[in-house]
Amino acid sequence: MYIIGENIHIISEKVKEALKNKDREFFMDLAVKQVEAGAKAVDINLGPRKKDFAEVWPWIVETVETVVDVPLSIDTTNVDGMEAALQKITKAQPILNSTSAEPERLEKIPLLAKKYGAKVIALTMRSEGIPVEADARVNIAVEALIPRMMEIDFPMQDLIIDPLVLTCSGCQQYCPHLIETVRTLQYAWDPTPQISVGLSNVSNAVPNENRPLINRVYLAMLMGVGLQMMIANPFDEKQNDVIRWIETKDTSNSLARVYNKIADRIAAGEEPCLEDFDLSDLDHAAIWKTTQILLNKVIYADSYLQN
Repeated sequence: MYIIGENIHIISEKVKEALKNKDREFFMDLAVKQVEAGAKAVDINLGPRKKDFAEVWPWIVETVETVVDVPLSIDTTNVDGMEAALQKITKAQPILNSTSAEPERLEKIPLLAKKYGAKVIALTMRSEGIPVEADARVNIAVEALIPRMMEIDFPMQDLIIDPLVLTCSGCQQYCPHLIETVRTLQYAWDPTPQISVGLSNVSNAVPNENRPLINRVYLAMLMGVGLQMMIANPFDEKQNDVIRWIETKDTSNSLARVYNKIADRIAAGEEPCLEDFDLSDLDHAAIWKTTQILLNKVIYADSYLQN
């Protein structure tokens, strides 16, 4: 699993404060720790920065590249901010996060990525929003995103399709369709584009104590359909256990067996079955309930684990 570390994100109060104070040590330490925890790239989300992008993006790029050699993912809606960052990057091939099928962004951002030799994440989203159904998301990729890349002779190996994970709290109906989108995208074009998701989006607006479990169960499902790249928290050791168990087919303990069974069921186009779980085990019971939420079988509520 190729993890793009998500932890330099403006939504974090610590990141906001460090950015306000131009605290180089904070950002260097956070970048190093993510890489040490297994991140293969580091996402940097500082928001639009419409007023100070020309100062802030070169500063953060130089700060982070001082201590790590991995690719930086420039995560902003500000195209000028993207270019300010790209002009400063000197190490690994960067990633632009992101374009979409919205005409203005699809016109500008792939050209910017090509100019600087960057990879680009492309979202399966049009101006009217994100479709629910898997087929509609795949169609955006094959009818808009990929043709645009071909039109400008963009290297297909540098295209990363993001079919957009949405939260189970309020957008629950999207969750099973996203799984099928990841499955189908791998057969929608030759050569197959890379596919990435923002894993933790599935638990946005969920109580903090439940977020890691929802993320892990969804991860097992997505690994079942072949996901190999994601923006995620590399510090989640239990998440990293799930990755290792599924990648190595490790079934040496009961949790490893359950997560592998989830991945195997989804890989086969099946749903997890009650018989796959020992409901007398509290962890098994919680995982089973979470599968039902993510497959839209049971309506999500913040108290779902208590029901």
